[in-house]
Amino acid sequence: MSAVSAVRHTGPQPPPGAPDPGFWRDRRVLLTGHTGFKGAWLTLWLGLLGARVTGFSLGAPTQPSLFELARVADGIDSVTGDVRDFPALAAALDAARPEVVIHMAAQSLVRRSFAQPRETYETNVMGTVNLLEALRHSADTRVVLNVTSDKCYENHEWEWAYREHEPMGGHDPYSSSKGCAELVTASFRRSFFADTNAGPRLASARAGNVIGGGDWGEDRLLADVMRGALARRPIAVRNPGAIRPWQHVLNPLSGYLVLIQALWDSQELASGWNFGPAEEDARPVRWILERVADLWPARLEWSVDHGAHVHEAHHLRLDSARARTHLGWRPRWNLQEGLDAVLEWYCALERGADMRAVTLAQIRAFEHAAAPTRARKAAA
Repeated sequence: MSAVSAVRHTGPQPPPGAPDPGFWRDRRVLLTGHTGFKGAWLTLWLGLLGARVTGFSLGAPTQPSLFELARVADGIDSVTGDVRDFPALAAALDAARPEVVIHMAAQSLVRRSFAQPRETYETNVMGTVNLLEALRHSADTRVVLNVTSDKCYENHEWEWAYREHEPMGGHDPYSSSKGCAELVTASFRRSFFADTNAGPRLASARAGNVIGGGDWGEDRLLADVMRGALARRPIAVRNPGAIRPWQHVLNPLSGYLVLIQALWDSQELASGWNFGPAEEDARPVRWILERVADLWPARLEWSVDHGAHVHEAHHLRLDSARARTHLGWRPRWNLQEGLDAVLEWYCALERGADMRAVTLAQIRAFEHAAAPTRARKAAA
């Protein structure tokens, strides 16, 4: 029997579909990939909720980075390590004794996966294997969430949204590696973690095309746009007609937290979950560019890059009906509010604001379902 199986959370219940501070307070959490864009946002949010966070990751993946600008390492145990290094990962788990493990460490870039396919598979597939193998021997961990990607599905360029039971696949090495990571997760769940009283409840979460302040990822649309905007230079865009399920990063992160809360008491929920935006927020790249150009205080210019490019999906959407029905989860900020928050963040950066304070303020606004400052001013 797990050493934490008798632990229960108490206190006032939050609204349906919202993270519960009573659940997270003093909860021991190990988060892989905490130096990345999504990982940094989640680390800060877990800190606000009162969790005791251990991060395990390589150093900040970009310069600049949200991890460094928002001083994400403050107040947590930040361990430098590679998920491909099984002994180091197992030692970090032994030291942290986490009740909850969130796996976000990944090679997360499609175009890089064409240049570095071996690194992509080693990190995204064997990194997942290493973590789950180490957890097979953990008496402390009750819930494990493996964060993959919307690109784990075999994409047929359908107009309708993908549901959780659709086949895994992927054209490029990145997408394929995420499909493989999902298959690995399902295999470990069935083989080792199916008993409700032995081993953790293991689920996976699928989301993609998140936007938010502090993203400097290579070949990511909003990161490229904001780099160009801050440098006052034109932006080259590969595929303005491509449709993506855009959403602010805090939307899926809230889904991950709510799913973990539900898994604590229910083995039946241990499976794959989609966390995507509302249908109307699946928009073409061109639409995003036009909205950002309207919001950015200086002139923003872009043009189509007609050079040779690797394969990229044209159309991809997620069906999140299961999360709405069983978890009460819904995106709290729509796409326009998400873009408002992104522009607010980068404007604050340009004027030299304390970016930890700015980022934490946006998380608090999101928790209270408040619109970002720019949106509130526009509505006044």
